Amino acid sequence: MHLSRPVRRSALLLTGALLLTACGSGTTSGSESGSGPSAGPGGSGSSGGSGAQAVTFENCGQRVTVEAPPRRAVSLNQGTTEILLSLGLADRMAGTATWTDPVMKGLEKADAGVPRLADNQPSFERVLDAEPDFVAASFASTLGKGGVAPREKFTELGVPTYLSPADCEGKDNSGGGDGARTEPLSLDTVYREVRELARVFGVEERGERLVDRLRSRVADASAGIDAGDTTVLYWFANQESPYMAGCCGAPGVITDALGAKNVLDDSTQEWPQVSWETVADRDPDLLVLGDLTRRSQTAESAARKIAFLESHAATRNLTAVREKRYVLLSGQAMNPTIRTVEGVEKVAAALREHGLAG
Repeated sequence: MHLSRPVRRSALLLTGALLLTACGSGTTSGSESGSGPSAGPGGSGSSGGSGAQAVTFENCGQRVTVEAPPRRAVSLNQGTTEILLSLGLADRMAGTATWTDPVMKGLEKADAGVPRLADNQPSFERVLDAEPDFVAASFASTLGKGGVAPREKFTELGVPTYLSPADCEGKDNSGGGDGARTEPLSLDTVYREVRELARVFGVEERGERLVDRLRSRVADASAGIDAGDTTVLYWFANQESPYMAGCCGAPGVITDALGAKNVLDDSTQEWPQVSWETVADRDPDLLVLGDLTRRSQTAESAARKIAFLESHAATRNLTAVREKRYVLLSGQAMNPTIRTVEGVEKVAAALREHGLAG
């Protein structure tokens, strides 16, 4: 492959400074000595103190060492992007990609200052042109064959990579589709991602504050709710062969937090494709609809989904459709991200509104 000027420059700057080796014992080294000024969501400011030490950790089967807080990070999925922006790290980001929704409220100004490499998946060359010194992604498919590039290709250039543990721990991605859960996802895994990324950038205190805020929001949203008699269905996208949530991903976190029941909890697939006849047979009390702005599947927006549900012969007589019990969520709230907390809040509000909160 022909190396452009930015790639050669990045390789020279990073050679000998960054190390990424094969799977190790999972021990962790010390981190920075100062976290820099406080910054709220979308804030900037200094990103770490002087004298920062190398950070080493186990990540999805690889042992990663980052010798110094990144200054030109690239985030390849919206989930990792919004964590970095929420940690006040916009000034340390050289690019973002793969968006399903508008950026989280409160982060608009910070996001506007970061180059968008692509609305969808960028090419490997486009990422390298941004001269990254750290690359993060939410999904194994992004940093794998058929994605932007396997992690090993970044390793060859000395660029450390980070993959969200929510997409590799307790999950089997070896088959087709979006993978299957071998263990139910927990928000603790998302919180650990926040802490790990905060350590990489030397802003641990910001990470702890963000985790505390997220925990508090879940506690407030779920207080007093017992929806044990309520069934829920989550529809992400596609009307011909719809992607519905299985038992144990981010929608499972939302459902469990509120004591409800997912009508497809007999599937461990992250997003199984099911027939509308199956949906009609299970007749959920509440429909949670992905309200996406991307353009890669049919029925991406909630408006398109509702129009389909209210006109299709197999769905127009569903209890939730007749009662118009809809919850509109961003795609990110239905993925394992910090916005899953937003999903807990919105589903909780809908349960209360429709008298289904117990």
